[in-house]
Amino acid sequence: MRTGPMKGQAGPGGGASARIREDVFDVKEYSFSMFPNESFLDLQLFQYGWEQCEPLYSYGPHIRNHYLFHYVIDGQGFLDSAALDGISRNYSLSTNQGFLICPGQVTTYWADQNRPWKYAWVEFDGLRVSEYLGKAGLTRSQPIYTPDSAAHGELVRDEILYLTSHAEASPLHLIGHLFLFLDHLMQTSSTRRETRGNQLRDFYIQEAITYMEQNFQQELTVEEIADVCKLNRSYFSKLFKETMGCPPQEFLIRLRLTKAMELMKTTNNSIGDISGSCGYPNQLHFSRAFKKRYGVSPREWRAGNS
Repeated sequence: MRTGPMKGQAGPGGGASARIREDVFDVKEYSFSMFPNESFLDLQLFQYGWEQCEPLYSYGPHIRNHYLFHYVIDGQGFLDSAALDGISRNYSLSTNQGFLICPGQVTTYWADQNRPWKYAWVEFDGLRVSEYLGKAGLTRSQPIYTPDSAAHGELVRDEILYLTSHAEASPLHLIGHLFLFLDHLMQTSSTRRETRGNQLRDFYIQEAITYMEQNFQQELTVEEIADVCKLNRSYFSKLFKETMGCPPQEFLIRLRLTKAMELMKTTNNSIGDISGSCGYPNQLHFSRAFKKRYGVSPREWRAGNS
C-alpha cells in the first residue's frame, strides 16, 4: 500500500558517495520516505522522495510547516508563490532548476501538459536553515534555484536522490547528506551571496547564539543580547540578520519553538509546562506563535508526531 503522497497529492515535495543511476526510475513512478528521527536542532530532516507527475497534475493552494525544496529532474512545470507582500507570482521551471517553498507560504504548483515534470523533493527545517538558504540567494521572494551549470545542478539532485535510495541509513548519515545537499545548493546557485570570512563578526554571532541557547527560558530582549556582545543594539541586529538570514527576535522564537517540539516529542509534560519551560509563561502566546510558524496548534502537532 502506498504510504507516501497519492496521485493528486504531491509529496512535500552532489557529492553523493556514488552517482545515482537514472535507471532507478525505471521500476516505479514515485518514491517517498519519512525521516525516523527529529532530535536535531540546527538542521532537521522530515521527508524526501521523487515522483514522475502526470500531465497537469497539481498540488495546492497549500501552506507548508517547514522548508520544502523541489529539483526538476526532467520536464516542465509551474509554481504560483505568494511573496512577503502577499502578491502571488508565477514561475515557469524546466529541467535542472528547482524551487523553494518557505514555512507559512501559500503555493500551488503543477506539471506541464505536454512535458510533465519529474521532480525530487526534500522537506527540512532547523535553526540555521534560513542562513544557509540566504547564502544560496533563495528566499520567499526569490524561490527559484538555477545552477551555475547543469553538472553542478546534478550534484544537488544527486544528494536528494541519495536520501531517497538510502532511507534505511542511520539518522546521522542522512543528516550528513542533507548538509551536503545544502552545501551544494549554496556553492552552485547562480543567485548565491558572496560572503567574506570575518572572525570577529562570527565571534559576536556565536556569542549571541550561545547566550540565547543558555537563557531561552528567560525573558530576553535584543538590548540584553547585544549588551552581552558589547555591541550597539541597531548594529548588532543588522549584523545578526546579515549573518543568520533573520532578525535576532525571530531566531529566538525559532529556538524556543524547536526546543518545545523536542519536549513534546520526547516527554509527557503538559503543553502548559513545556510552554513555560521554553520562555512562554503565557500558554496562549506560545500556541499562537507555534501555529503561526508551523500552521497547526501544539496539541495537533504533538498528536501527529508522538
